Amino acid sequence: MKKLLAALAAFTFSVSAAFAQALPPPNIAAKSWLLLDATSGQVLASQDPTMRIEPASLVKIMTAYLAFSALKEKRLDPEQMVNVSVRAWKVDASSSKMFIDPATPVKVIDLLYGLIVQSGNDAAVALAEAVAGTEDAFVVLMNREAERMGMKNTRFANAHGLPSPENYSTAQDLSILTSHMVNDHPDYYKIYSTKEFTYNKIKQPNRNRLLWLDPTVDGMKTGHTSAAGYCLISTAKRSNGNNDRRLISVVLGTVSDQVRTQESQKLLNWGFQNFDTVKLYAKGQPVATPEVWKGSQNQVKIGFTRDIYVTVPKGVAEKMKPVLERKDPLVAPVAQNSKVGIMKMMVDGKPLTELPVVALEQINEASIFGRAWDSMRLWMK
Repeated sequence: MKKLLAALAAFTFSVSAAFAQALPPPNIAAKSWLLLDATSGQVLASQDPTMRIEPASLVKIMTAYLAFSALKEKRLDPEQMVNVSVRAWKVDASSSKMFIDPATPVKVIDLLYGLIVQSGNDAAVALAEAVAGTEDAFVVLMNREAERMGMKNTRFANAHGLPSPENYSTAQDLSILTSHMVNDHPDYYKIYSTKEFTYNKIKQPNRNRLLWLDPTVDGMKTGHTSAAGYCLISTAKRSNGNNDRRLISVVLGTVSDQVRTQESQKLLNWGFQNFDTVKLYAKGQPVATPEVWKGSQNQVKIGFTRDIYVTVPKGVAEKMKPVLERKDPLVAPVAQNSKVGIMKMMVDGKPLTELPVVALEQINEASIFGRAWDSMRLWMK
């Protein structure tokens, strides 16, 4: 599941309209929202997912992501002491802070808890400076990373999300970022489930109230400004047969903390109650071994380069039937991972979803005599 949404376009499956219409989405009191099954990579429902919004403190997810990457690459150490700059200390006094002080160096790990649990804007600046030297340089890294992830409608202007016309994103892009956070940094992601954190003798609670209301919720981040309204990205993991299944809800622009909480809970419950996520094929599992012409081998194994899951309305999974459509004849050379066909999952004779099938191995050309013989066979076929 690593880098599940390295490109939403590469392996994002959608349930056909005929099946989606049977499950009308819930009414969510928000400007924009989206529900993503992080296990399959499918968007289950959304409303105005590409509407540009001010992300407020949701920006801090990218700040944390880059800090986690620096820890993973050994450019930072959790116990490393960071000097607090005047810029970090003087960040908007009326905004959320963890109350660091220029006179007292602070551990990187404490800054991360201050950023995530307390939503400290001062912590965001201090981490940005620890990773990149200056916040401005860090913002360049934020936008570069957003581009790499495929967040096409996002721009960051600072590390904390305080209002700026150059800070904007969408529910769709924020779901991509959240998926990367969960899958790329599973160990550090656990910080998002922390309910409270004390620094400088000041205890502050996590503003994500779902952590107290739903034991399956283990993240993720709240945001609020007068322009953005009250926003919440929530992640929950519940049992799905023999495995676990994770949903990500992005709810943007509600009228209060209470509403963002209840609407997020409603969306998560709707997704878990009405859909199943099914593993169709394992990574590297051959789904067929079709004949190859003019090749060093007579057959090629075809399948998928990662585990394939699909999310379907409850009661549909047992009706699914695979239909493989291939690009025949297959003529060598056949490059490994090249697309060789489509696997259609059919339900009652209707296509539910289509999955690109690739060659699992490289097939080189045969000798000149082998190629000549197969050319004759193809001509006579």
